[in-house]
Amino acid sequence: MMKVDSKVVARLGGKDVLQFILDLEDGMMVKLLSYGAIVTHLTAPDRNGKSEDMVLGFDDPSRYWSEPYLSHMCYLGAIIGRNGNRIARGRFILNAKEYRLALNHGPDHIHGGIIGFDKVVWDSETIEYKDAIGVRFSYFSRDGEEGYPGNLRITVSFVLKKDHSLTIDYRGTIDQPCPVNLTHHGYWNLTGGVKRDILGHELEIYANRYTVTDAALIPTGEFRPLKGTPLDFNSPHVIGERIDRVPGGYDHNYVLSEGVTGLRKIARVTEPASGRVMEVLTTEPGVQFYTGNFLDGALTGKGGVSYSKHLGFCLETQHFPDSPNHPEFPDTVLQPGQTYRHTTVYRFRTVK
Repeated sequence: MMKVDSKVVARLGGKDVLQFILDLEDGMMVKLLSYGAIVTHLTAPDRNGKSEDMVLGFDDPSRYWSEPYLSHMCYLGAIIGRNGNRIARGRFILNAKEYRLALNHGPDHIHGGIIGFDKVVWDSETIEYKDAIGVRFSYFSRDGEEGYPGNLRITVSFVLKKDHSLTIDYRGTIDQPCPVNLTHHGYWNLTGGVKRDILGHELEIYANRYTVTDAALIPTGEFRPLKGTPLDFNSPHVIGERIDRVPGGYDHNYVLSEGVTGLRKIARVTEPASGRVMEVLTTEPGVQFYTGNFLDGALTGKGGVSYSKHLGFCLETQHFPDSPNHPEFPDTVLQPGQTYRHTTVYRFRTVK
């Protein structure tokens, strides 16, 4: 059995905010909000069949649009757009014209700007298939929003399947050329209920290079090999094993499966105590691995847990940071007549 429930939890800007519950009724369940297209809860069984929540967030939906959360810029579980990650100095040149974006991270633009896709109420509809249930969110981003050109129509579908996978499928069209690079900013902790930090999780990321950044985490344009560095997770390593050798912690864009297109597995995370495993598949050329380095304990999340450093990790599938300013990076410019496409799958299982 599977079921989809929804209810109105607030009204913002003249629109109802809906909460959706996707329940496979076998221990796998996802809760989402139409505000920010946020995944607020995702439960899955451990090796003993006990289902627990594995994402950082809040039980009270209003916390997502209130202080102090907004000031902390954590983006817990939200869809990020039009462009995930950083754009240096909030500007880029396209077809000989300079565009200036909203600056919301010092001198730079990050995660779509002051009011990015994480802070708007999306239209929504439920979707049901023979072996899956889901929600399709849609948003119309007007020309000039946060400084971006073009009217962008975007849909993001979350589909929960009986095989315990959550597929996030992105589609978009536009009427002027514009860089488009969406991602999901989920913070994961497979212990369930955030029993411990994520430093004991075992990680694999299938990549050979990463994009080097400066002190402000802006790419320099250099690609550097991972082999022999504490960033190399081609073979399994515990996240905390070498993190002290990474200044500030992990917050790096990995260059995935170079020359390979289509949906493929790019990462695997195992939590030894619970036996939970998360596999990540994507069509994107990069993934940002982030270890919650800026969580400072000031936010209290579900269960009264103080969200401190390293309590969650992110694997944000994406094109590369600051791509509009790096012609050597895979192109992110969406042209009129084209369709923006991006699929990412988070698949869950257990090991003994």
